[in-house]
Amino acid sequence: MGRTRTYSWDDPSIPAQSARELAGLDFLRAMQAGLIPRPPIGQTLDFDLDEVEHGRAVFSFLPGEEHYNPIGSVHGGVFATLLDSAAGCAVQSTLPRGTAYTSLDLTVKFLRPITAETGRVRAIGTVVNGGRRTALAQAQLLDADDRLLAHATSSCLLFPIPA
Repeated sequence: MGRTRTYSWDDPSIPAQSARELAGLDFLRAMQAGLIPRPPIGQTLDFDLDEVEHGRAVFSFLPGEEHYNPIGSVHGGVFATLLDSAAGCAVQSTLPRGTAYTSLDLTVKFLRPITAETGRVRAIGTVVNGGRRTALAQAQLLDADDRLLAHATSSCLLFPIPA
């Protein structure tokens, strides 16, 4: 039995340019509505932005074998990517036009394994504190029964987008 996966992605400069032109919440809502293409990482791991509001972002993900580590469960880097995306986009949703962010750190606590049998999981990111230069966010990774699978905190640096 062969196992393959094929996917494609759009030019990453398209969402990057839109991020420069829109306030964070407007940008994320346009992406959620399909008006702006998902970034390549969303296509690569096949996760979706399901909800976004000021200070909150929710992604969902259906784990599969293609996400496994050598011991037969979803790789911790996939957990971290989902949590980083949720926390970062929660921060982005609060930013005015012309302001960007980058993650300064990400601290992840892995609490339960994820396998293909786990089913769809959600990464819920929220802003804990927003400042002029930095923001602190957290994210929780939950299964369909709202069991906590992992938790993360992230510090983000806020900066003006270069012309």
